[in-house]
Amino acid sequence: MTDWRAVGIGFVVIVLVGLVGLTLPGLGQLTAGLVGGFLAGYLASGGFLRGFWHGALAGALGGVVSGLVLWIAISVVGLAAGPVGAATGAVAGFGIFAIALVISLVMALESALAGGIGAVVS
Repeated sequence: MTDWRAVGIGFVVIVLVGLVGLTLPGLGQLTAGLVGGFLAGYLASGGFLRGFWHGALAGALGGVVSGLVLWIAISVVGLAAGPVGAATGAVAGFGIFAIALVISLVMALESALAGGIGAVVS
């Protein structure tokens, strides 16, 4: 059974550390996934596979939500430039969302591994 509290806390940590990590491109996002996944696994405990699962959920959720927020933000900024800007912003935002989905797979994998380690440590 999934412990959604652990996943939620891991997700919030991923978002917060990711926001701080924007000042350190690459390293910041990698650290966010590792810390949030570890925490989700640690809170879920119950063995490596349980921690792996909870870390993966927290990491994937963090990546997908971040991608959606970027897509919306770019679309809204494009709206300021009129109808053509809105269409361009929406298309560009969708492209960024698609890339964010691929990145969320990587973030889910690293978070899953960290979650497994966190569960073993707990």
